[in-house]
Amino acid sequence: MTKEDQPNKTSRVPGFYQLSPEERVRVVSEFGELNSTDRELLLAGETLPLEKAQNMVENVTTVFGLPHGIAANFRIDDSDLFIPMVVEEPSVVAAASHAAKLLRGGRGIETRADNPVMIGQIQLCDIPDLGGGREALLAKKAELIDAANATQPRLVSRGGGAVDLQVRAFPSTREGAMLVVHLLVDVRDAMGANMVNTMVESIADQCAKLSGGNPHLRILSNLAAHRLVHATGRVPLTLLDRASKTLSGAEVAQRVERASVFAEVDPYRATTHNKGFMNGVDAFLIAMGQDWRAVEAGAHAYAAQGGHYTALATWRVVGDELIGSTSLPMQVGTVGGIIPVHPQVGLNHRLLRLDGAGHLGRVAAAVGLAQNLAAILALSTDGIQRGHMALHARNIASAVGAEVRELDTVVEQMIAENAIHQEAATRILAQMRQSG
Repeated sequence: MTKEDQPNKTSRVPGFYQLSPEERVRVVSEFGELNSTDRELLLAGETLPLEKAQNMVENVTTVFGLPHGIAANFRIDDSDLFIPMVVEEPSVVAAASHAAKLLRGGRGIETRADNPVMIGQIQLCDIPDLGGGREALLAKKAELIDAANATQPRLVSRGGGAVDLQVRAFPSTREGAMLVVHLLVDVRDAMGANMVNTMVESIADQCAKLSGGNPHLRILSNLAAHRLVHATGRVPLTLLDRASKTLSGAEVAQRVERASVFAEVDPYRATTHNKGFMNGVDAFLIAMGQDWRAVEAGAHAYAAQGGHYTALATWRVVGDELIGSTSLPMQVGTVGGIIPVHPQVGLNHRLLRLDGAGHLGRVAAAVGLAQNLAAILALSTDGIQRGHMALHARNIASAVGAEVRELDTVVEQMIAENAIHQEAATRILAQMRQSG
């Protein structure tokens, strides 16, 4: 969606977090031009009927609910978006919205996506002549690609299909020498697992005969190293002046850069740095009905490709801006899977008006970048616990029975006492009710 497609529409809604769920539904529905059925679905709070769940996984007993939030303020590639996020952890949605507000002050987040090429692997064992087997396979590359594409005529007709074949050699393993064939497949707007698996299975025996070995595994790789998405965001240093009561914007930005470099050089820090990044990616992908586990696995493997596990997002002070960037594999789809089955997932796709899988992946990268910025800002200034524990306190107050009208008072008192636990919440709530 371009700027011209959404005149006068903005995801910047001051006080959005203070609205009631019903008011938020109204705002989001008007923005996304959702129909009355969609609005009723959002307000019902029960978006997956048991009969549909029964057809999705085995041994269904019920439907497990998670909060579905909307992150505001996002501006991605000149388009304003409300971002659906499904997550149980306090502060994730609020943090993404806050960072998006800062990033929109620097032209928003800019993204791009590589072609949707996935890798299918064929493991060939018991190879008598590793070099000869590899040469034989590569000599028949065109023939093998044609054979694989013959299994997917609809994909080929849409401009996709196998585009290359590569062979990797493992001369010495505990199981002897191995060759691994990589079939590179443009899967268009699909995630691609089923198509790629079918294609590698169809040529496995032919590859075995050519190499002189025996075929073993034939399966998609979740390290989608050819299917990357990229995002860049800028924050003017002047906007960071309010990130701390005691630091200037330039000082805040320098602290963010130092935190970034820490994650780039130290895998212990990088793991937590990337967890925060994936907080945003995963929450968005769950809301969009994607295989978030595949993306998570691919992202972490990609972060370690150089032999050193490092940061998925990096931040630098450049002139009068703080600039962040990220690149990561993104195996997502806008067709198939649970998208046509799960009512809420279909609604979220309509809300974003996605232009294919590449668009979906680019938005995911942008959300991750914003989430990462929010986490580093908190760590670099007031510490992560201040905002996080305030939201955690709200959950505790709710758990001990505080009603909506009582929540704010209980939370404020817990924070004032620095006592964020159930015993304090129970005591404060009882005292309120006795005095009231």
